[in-house]
Amino acid sequence: MAVPKGKVSRARGRKRRTHWKLSAPTLVACTQCKSMKLAHRVCPTCGYYNGVEVVKMGDDKKA
Repeated sequence: MAVPKGKVSRARGRKRRTHWKLSAPTLVACTQCKSMKLAHRVCPTCGYYNGVEVVKMGDDKKA
């Protein structure tokens, strides 16, 4: 069974984790309104997904 050799100090552990970076989200152009949106999600501006209106978007944002 694998056992750790000893305690890893806070500085040593944090130094090892400094090279991890987040990747930017993939943005694609909407096929209907040409605005940028996240891939594989409903467009927040027009409400279309894959050429089909999924969410009814109105002019008033109060409702």
